[in-house]
Amino acid sequence: MSNLKERLYKELELKNSTSVEGISFDPKIFRHLDLGGRYREVIHSCFEMAYETHVGIAFPDGFRSPTGLTYNLRWDRRSPYSLIYDKGRYYLAHQGELIFPVDFLERPDFYGMKTSDGTSMRTIARYNCDGIISIAYSNECSLKESGQDCKFCNINATKETYGEAEGIGWKYPKQIGETVGAAYREGATHLNLTGGFVAERREVEYYLDVADAIREHTGLADFNATAVVGAPHDLTVIDKYKEAGYRTIATNIEVWDRNIFKAICPGKDLQCGGWEHWIRTLEYEVEVFGWGRVRSNIVAGLEPKDSTLEGVEYLASKGVICHAGSWNPNPGSALQGHRTPEPAWHFDLHKKVAAIYRKYGFSYDQLFDSSNNSISIVHDIYRIEDETLPIFQRKVA
Repeated sequence: MSNLKERLYKELELKNSTSVEGISFDPKIFRHLDLGGRYREVIHSCFEMAYETHVGIAFPDGFRSPTGLTYNLRWDRRSPYSLIYDKGRYYLAHQGELIFPVDFLERPDFYGMKTSDGTSMRTIARYNCDGIISIAYSNECSLKESGQDCKFCNINATKETYGEAEGIGWKYPKQIGETVGAAYREGATHLNLTGGFVAERREVEYYLDVADAIREHTGLADFNATAVVGAPHDLTVIDKYKEAGYRTIATNIEVWDRNIFKAICPGKDLQCGGWEHWIRTLEYEVEVFGWGRVRSNIVAGLEPKDSTLEGVEYLASKGVICHAGSWNPNPGSALQGHRTPEPAWHFDLHKKVAAIYRKYGFSYDQLFDSSNNSISIVHDIYRIEDETLPIFQRKVA
């Protein structure tokens, strides 16, 4: 088993590198793939995560390696990594040398369904992996109007780029309820509900209406959803999300250093009581939802590593699972064209974040229930250490 774990960690370094540096390919190679039929296409739920836009060009949503690790597919024609089609198979390659064959992710059935008002469910919810679906009820952020957008964020640019082509628009509670019902009947088990910055009262009322619709269309009192919300001025608002049936809650601070926070997230600073109030909100959320049932996020690479780790450690000590996803300078954001730290920087950070989670006793189930996806490097570290990847079962057999 030790040799297998070493092999998986080595591949995890590769996966991290492809996420940070992207993957190059000629979109024409996917003419050989049943994309949008058997295989899942990219859905622009909130953000464009590729390094360049591709209106009208469909990409696969990701792929799996022979070991069972799942990879994101971020297009970057400058990358030394590439996807190659050869003799009926697709391969991941590095500088033209084949690494391994890949299997693309299969498309869920609900992508081909429509809500009662005729809206395609694929425009309502994005299927991630392992039963997680993510819904961006609003693909725009009101901070744009005041010029206070978070500098790394491209939510408004994504709506402007893909809105007409992909039918991106406001999602109504009934549409969400019907779509979640269809996805859960197909085997989904967790929902992440998020959106752009909206007025506090409007946000909580909307989330309550969505919870009612989900219960109606799933028949579940506990529908295992994460409500992703801003820091409310009135902290007792948090209680309402718990009462409505959300199992977990997320409030993303984005940057730990309070001065960098002000510069990178001016709207979150000026309109939500400042950095200190975001911390108070997260601590209060733990009081309401419980240890390991609150999530935050730091965009890793916008500040020194020690600052990010200080934030992850402090929040973990309070019962908050703070992710530190690798920053990629999204197209359309104010930081487009900047560079994220090198892959080794991010991989070292992921390993240290996983160690912090272990130190404070967070379980994989808590990571899963509070996450918007289950294929992060930290999730994989847990699966390797717990020997829960399918390859471990094959090894035993």
